[in-house]
Amino acid sequence: MADSTNHYDLIVIGSGPGGYVGAIRAAQMGMKVACIERDRLGGVCLNWGCIPTKALLHNADLYMEAIRHGATWGIEIDPKNVKVQWDKVIGRSRGVTTKLNGGIQFLFKKNKIDHIIGHAKIVSGKSASAPCKVSVSKSEGTYYKGTGGETERTVTADRILIATGAAPRELPFAPCDGKTVVSSYDAMTLETRPESMLIIGSGAIGMEFAYFYNAFGTKVTVVEMLDRILPIEDEDISAAARKTFTAQGMNLRTGTTVSAIEKTKSGAKVTLVDVKDATKTETMEVKCVLVAIGVTGRFDGLVDASLGLRTVKGHIWTDYQEKAKPTYQTSIPGIYAIGDVIGPPWLAHVASEEAVTCIERIKGHDVPGVNYAAIPGCTYCNPQIASVGMTERDAKEKGIKYKVGKASFKGHGKAIAVEATDGLVKLITKEPYGEILGCHIFGQNASECIGEICVAIAMEGLAEDLIHTVHAHPTMHEAIHEAALATDGRMIHG
Repeated sequence: MADSTNHYDLIVIGSGPGGYVGAIRAAQMGMKVACIERDRLGGVCLNWGCIPTKALLHNADLYMEAIRHGATWGIEIDPKNVKVQWDKVIGRSRGVTTKLNGGIQFLFKKNKIDHIIGHAKIVSGKSASAPCKVSVSKSEGTYYKGTGGETERTVTADRILIATGAAPRELPFAPCDGKTVVSSYDAMTLETRPESMLIIGSGAIGMEFAYFYNAFGTKVTVVEMLDRILPIEDEDISAAARKTFTAQGMNLRTGTTVSAIEKTKSGAKVTLVDVKDATKTETMEVKCVLVAIGVTGRFDGLVDASLGLRTVKGHIWTDYQEKAKPTYQTSIPGIYAIGDVIGPPWLAHVASEEAVTCIERIKGHDVPGVNYAAIPGCTYCNPQIASVGMTERDAKEKGIKYKVGKASFKGHGKAIAVEATDGLVKLITKEPYGEILGCHIFGQNASECIGEICVAIAMEGLAEDLIHTVHAHPTMHEAIHEAALATDGRMIHG
């Protein structure tokens, strides 16, 4: 029989946007809950990802506006006499995480969730005669690494929810050292701003750091293996972004890979190779190399090998890959998993929604669940990129008859007023009725504007619904209205 003082209805492992949300929802539904975390509450998103990077990017926006474009606003500042206190730029970002970390502690206390500090190892799953068992050992508490040491405590539960997230992938020939070859974690806390940086990968993480460091004067080169930057975005958005970010001073090298990184006294010598012709190589010397080539599920040492946890491509398998209405059960009875650890899309808001769906279905509620065909994704450089639903290429590949409506910000009133005319809105609708298939935005406040389309898709809206929705003037949102009009050849301002 389980010890009641160490037994829970649910143990959540990991306290990121999937873990802490799942723990709170379970507590709201009357479950006795514990959350085991080996580092700071909030997980990677709050401490080393989504939140602190946005704080850094806001600094970059302010610097770009005041220093590089101040004369446009009638505010002349001599860049040579501007002092950037790098330690405060970084320090403010870290301060934001501390504040939010305390907020999660408060929510745990409010919802009577036990916070257990340490490294978790799942010893057994649920059986007819015994509950799930977890051993907890002391954690190193650094970047969510380590596998723990001697067991300090054992806890049991009717169910376990794994929400341990993902870790940055490293290059096999050049592992990160935190100084010359760095991960996204390291890039947030570099003690000094490097004079030059090569970034491998042009996804959201790579481009956000490219924007941040380029804004403050670092000579940035972005290397992308595929033929365009931001390769998961719609092709028109990638093309527009390339033009703008090149104009900002970034060196964007597409169709290129890195074959070697040699550390030197002053930084690193990087060998670049042309994807189409491997005989075409060149070397580039930089102070720092940021590796942003994706992530892999983080579950090293988490599950006893004897349990035979099923995995797929470096992530934990769950029934969401096979069932229309998944419970997110793993291959081990009584153990569930959600968020980045189970695979793409690697997004905080997806983890949160999966966690709520998992808990509510465990409790027997028939809930709609996560609509994976309508997940918004955002990149927070400036201009921002935001998208939801199908790209034009997706529609073509599926053989769907569609229409496209585009609205540029060049002649857009609000965009002109705030000097944000780079970019466009692209709306894709299905013929003949105009169902919204996808929307792609490159421009200021894109991450805020995309929410309107998310609601429209969730309500099975049509372009006509957007057309007959009154949009406040002047706002960036008006471009969505124009794009909807454009799908029917009725655009007013274009």
